[in-house]
Amino acid sequence: MKGILLLSDGIDSPVAGYQMGRQGVELIALHFLTTSSDPDSQIKGVASIVKRLEDALNTSIRAYVVPHADVLSTLSTSCKRNLTCVLCKRMMLRIAGGLANETDASFIIMGDSLGQVASQTLANMFAEEQATSVPVLRPLIGMDKTEITEISRQIGTYDLSASSQSHCSYAPEKPSTHSSLAEVREEEEKADIESITDGARGLIKEIDLSEVL
Repeated sequence: MKGILLLSDGIDSPVAGYQMGRQGVELIALHFLTTSSDPDSQIKGVASIVKRLEDALNTSIRAYVVPHADVLSTLSTSCKRNLTCVLCKRMMLRIAGGLANETDASFIIMGDSLGQVASQTLANMFAEEQATSVPVLRPLIGMDKTEITEISRQIGTYDLSASSQSHCSYAPEKPSTHSSLAEVREEEEKADIESITDGARGLIKEIDLSEVL
């Protein structure tokens, strides 16, 4: 059984991958490059996290990266700014859903923890996951940050995540915490979502950890 892990350089998503990997899920990591500056450094950082996950789970993990800055730029200028984070997650899920179909993965894994940030409220998570027909699993949904951080320390990803977390320059000052599916879809009509998605899927690149690290 395979799952596409949406792997950021933060603390949560590596733990989500670890929790699912412990259940025998074959992980396929997908990292979104949210800034166009120094992509090699970003790729090396996420590759280090993937390698640490491989060691913790005693398995191999295929890893992919995809540029996402241009997508975010389009969404932030074409649509309501307070919905940028929700629209971003919907795009990520569309792209991950395409990779799931190509790799025969059964679901998508996210590191969401209920209410931790604006995009992880119940309303926003519902609106986000409607962007794909591939099931979305959130193994950390009921955990708090202390629990997640403790596991990340145990598996050795905490220091890597803490040192490499990048700030998203497209995040709005006042993000929506209660978006509706109708509102989100209405905003997406202002952008050519199908073309953006197809273009992004064409830029997905598998990375060789041995070459990056």
